[in-house]
Order: sequence, then C-alpha cells, then structure tokens
Amino acid sequence: MSKHVKKVVLAYSGGLDTSVILKWLIETYDCEVVTFSADLGQPDAMGDVEQNAYNTGAVKAYVEDLKEPFVKDYVFPMFRANAIYEGQYLLGTSIARPLISKRQMEIAAIEGADAVSHGATGKGNDQVRFELGYLAIDPGITIIAPWRDWDLNSRTALMAFAKKHAIAVPTTHAKPYSTDGNLLHVSYEGGILEDPWAGPPEDIFHLTASLEAAPDIPETIEITFAAGDPVALNGQPMSPAAMLTELNRVGGKHAIGRVDIVENRYVGMKSRGVYETPGGTILRTAHMAMESITLDREVHHLRDSLIPKYAELVYNGFWFAPERQLLQTLIDETQRNVSGVVRLRLYKGNCMVRGRKSDVSLYSEAHATFEDDDVYSQKDAEGFIRLNALRLRIRKLMAS
Repeated sequence: MSKHVKKVVLAYSGGLDTSVILKWLIETYDCEVVTFSADLGQPDAMGDVEQNAYNTGAVKAYVEDLKEPFVKDYVFPMFRANAIYEGQYLLGTSIARPLISKRQMEIAAIEGADAVSHGATGKGNDQVRFELGYLAIDPGITIIAPWRDWDLNSRTALMAFAKKHAIAVPTTHAKPYSTDGNLLHVSYEGGILEDPWAGPPEDIFHLTASLEAAPDIPETIEITFAAGDPVALNGQPMSPAAMLTELNRVGGKHAIGRVDIVENRYVGMKSRGVYETPGGTILRTAHMAMESITLDREVHHLRDSLIPKYAELVYNGFWFAPERQLLQTLIDETQRNVSGVVRLRLYKGNCMVRGRKSDVSLYSEAHATFEDDDVYSQKDAEGFIRLNALRLRIRKLMAS
C-alpha cells in the first residue's frame, strides 16, 4: 500500500475500531482524515459522533441521516426477494454496506480524497463488502484496511491504544463483543460469544424482550402491501423507515426476531452470530403470506429457487454486481401484483399469519372448496395422474 496519501475518507461509527483507526491513519500516513458516519437507525446515540471525530483529529466529519433511503432502496428490494442466508440470517449487516460504501465514495469525490478506509477486520465479511462497493464505483481508488496492516491485532490492544491516546470508546473489557446495528437489526459477535456452546447473556439485547418478559396477551396487526412493499400498518400509511421502526417496537415487545446461529463467512471460516431482527421477521412472514395468494405457482417457485443465490450475493458483497441487478429486475417483475392486506398475531416470540386478502388474489374458493361445486370435474384428475405416471410405469415395465 502506498504511503503517499493526502486525504482519506473513513467510514466512522465512533466505536472502538474506527476511533482507533482515525488516530492511526493520521499518525501512520501523516494525512488529513474526513470521517463519514451514516445514521441508519442504530440503537447507539449518534449525538457525540461528530464531536468525537473532531476530538480525535478529523479535519471534517459528515454525519448523515440515511434511514429512509436505507429502508426504501436497500432493505425493501431485498425483502421483495424474501432473501435469507443459510435459512436464518436476514442480512441486516450485509445490506447496510453497499449504501455506506456508495455514500463514502460520493464524499471522497466531493472532498477530493485520494483514499478511503474502513474498520472491517481481515477475518470478516465486511472488508469484502466495503471494498467491492468501492471498486465497483471507482476501480482506481486507494483502499486502506488497517486491520490487514497494523500490529494492533486484538481488541485488548485497541483498548490500550485508545487509553494511551485518551480516545473515548464504548467497548469495555467486561463486554468486549462487537455489535453492529441499524433499522433492520442489531448483531453481536466476538468476545464472550465466541464459544458456540455458551448462551448469549440477556443483557446484550437492545431491541427484543425476553420470552419471559413478553406480554401474556397476544397482539394482532395488519400490514398493507403494494407491489411487494409494505405501505401501511393497521390502515395507517407509513414511510419505509417509519414502518420498520414501528414493527421493531411492536415485534421487540413480543420477543420476536432473536436468532443465534453459526454461519459460514465468505472468507471461509465459521462464525457465531447473535441477531435481533424483530421488524424484519414480521415483514418477511407477512410478505410470504401476501405472495401466497397473489403469485402464480410457477412464477412463485421459480423466484423461490433464486432466493439462495440472491441472498448469497448480498451476504458476499455483490450488491452492485450485474447478476444481482439482473435478479432484482426479475424479482421486481414478480411483485407487480403482490398487493393486499395480511393479518398477523404476535405472541411470545411467534409471528403467526391469521388472514390475508387481495383485490388481485388468485385464490378461488369455488375451486378449492371441499363442498359441492360445479367448476371442477374431479374425474379430470384421473387422466392427469396417469399422464404424470407414464414415465414411472414405462420404467417399471422395461425393468421387468
């Protein structure tokens, strides 16, 4: 990596890693550092981030509220695909990275910076996600990834560096795990969670009540969809960010959305992660229920066959890749008639569908009924079965 860097734009959360990186960049490269902090709805207060950046040596600090574009342009398109990684992870961290990297590169252009930097480690997925985003936007950009270069190879070393330089950081030895949060989720990794046999301490959770603390009375809600996106809650129109915020509140109250998994990182190792995704869990359940009455069977099955690939692309950092964009175009076409209302019951960690309706529903009670009808001849099923069995019958006959 070239040492001839004049100005760096750093993706800055104000946490332990990026606070240390800000000072380290200044000392190592003798350069100016501009920080960029994206408010994506994370539970940690953003009020001190700007001042902390200046206190640590930044020449300029951007703090931007991106909650609405985050949900509208990233979360909702991903949820139109029902994306889920390895059957459990709703991609809360993964989907935030393309927006951050895109805006970071825009700020680099505004500031005339010749490099960008991030706080992702050399073992994780985020280094890939950030850097694929940077390089998709500017193939010639200089990227500084301190975790791959410096000798501060542990969180203990980082905390010692922060103490030496009087940098205020939230991480302590008592709670050394790494967290990431936004409007879609909060994640917890590392430290006390690295033993996959050890249960997560109850006091780590930000968004969700425990099962024991959840209300003993269930709550019923209704979500209205238009072209695959949620647009109203209990009949009240809401913006994308407001919708997810309220679903996080109500879902969290009912202990919905906790997941404890061991996932396969893109770089090759397994990693234990604990996640809270209350609003996202509700939305995915509701969206699938809406699709069940509005999507043609073969379209539905074809789209579902693409979910693992789509989720893998998001998880691995290929949001700006042509194959993800191609899949998105196909998926969005399937969503044109995914409109209507879904009723859900929330209770003690469960999100249960209680009803669904749509003006463009493909469900026909007249055809599906077990009572007498005059629209379907049951005798037609005999020929249908015999034709479908033909190759099986021939196979058996030829083997006899």
